[in-house]
Amino acid sequence: MKLFPEDSRIGLGGAPLAGLFTPVADAEAAATVQAAWDEGWRYFDTAPHYGLGLAEERLGGGLAGKPRDEYVLSSKVGRIIYEADTDATDDEGFAVTSRRRRRWDFSRDGVLQSIEDSLRRIGTDRLDVVFVHDPDDHYEEAVATAFPTLIELREQGVIGAIGSGMNQTAMLTRFVREVDIDAIMLAGRYTLLDPDGLDDVMPACVENNVQVVAVGIFNSGLLSQPRPAADATFNYAPAPAPLVDKANQLADICESHGVTLPAVALNFPLHHPAVAGIAVGCRTADEVHTNAALARVSIPSGIWSDLKSTGLLRSDAPTPT
Repeated sequence: MKLFPEDSRIGLGGAPLAGLFTPVADAEAAATVQAAWDEGWRYFDTAPHYGLGLAEERLGGGLAGKPRDEYVLSSKVGRIIYEADTDATDDEGFAVTSRRRRRWDFSRDGVLQSIEDSLRRIGTDRLDVVFVHDPDDHYEEAVATAFPTLIELREQGVIGAIGSGMNQTAMLTRFVREVDIDAIMLAGRYTLLDPDGLDDVMPACVENNVQVVAVGIFNSGLLSQPRPAADATFNYAPAPAPLVDKANQLADICESHGVTLPAVALNFPLHHPAVAGIAVGCRTADEVHTNAALARVSIPSGIWSDLKSTGLLRSDAPTPT
């Protein structure tokens, strides 16, 4: 199945809707989803992990009443959300307090339960895409039970496409080459600052006709501003000085062509033949509109040759000629 329409290769990443790092109100989350819809975005991604199911609930609320055949919805398996006896503050980055907890489960029963729970939380009758989520320490289980279960569901027509979402390329490359998957969600490893997916997973996807949803394209913040902020992060940790220096050098060249670093960072992944589209995490309607405006910026073709000639961008990165 095609993950993105030709005229809108940008979609909404749902993690911030659940208060990633800082709280997000219900009304603010609803406005964010509506803004994405108004901007013409028709790909929406979420996961049980995000806010212990809260992101799925909020995305479902925002999409309620929207024509179901007009958008693509993806969620993930690998973590089961269950109820404990007491409230607790989440310890995995989300500003939520509840009785909900998460546990790893890549078994057949776990995958089936996860999908059923996601459908209930979102309030929908189907998931178009299901990704095996962060199986870094669970390769054997993913291959033995999670993927076979998803393949069976795909063959039955219950879901349209299957894949895996991770922050690393090595295991994703193995999945692309060894498992009959349709797509991957590649987080932070094919960006203007870190295009190292070119070494393994990107060519593997081209060879195996696997679509890539590029996420984390701002590397958790370092590329999200015209100039790196003093507290800029890379991979959700304080950005190392050499990477901040490189981001400033990238910004120099962007500005010399009259565009901003975030506009170029958002545009860059879309030129790779394996990339179907990108998903950007937004917590407010303003962030949606900002990213949508960046997507409409025309990037001067000369910027790519300048980035490559200075060594700031790999020469083998696909760019417009």
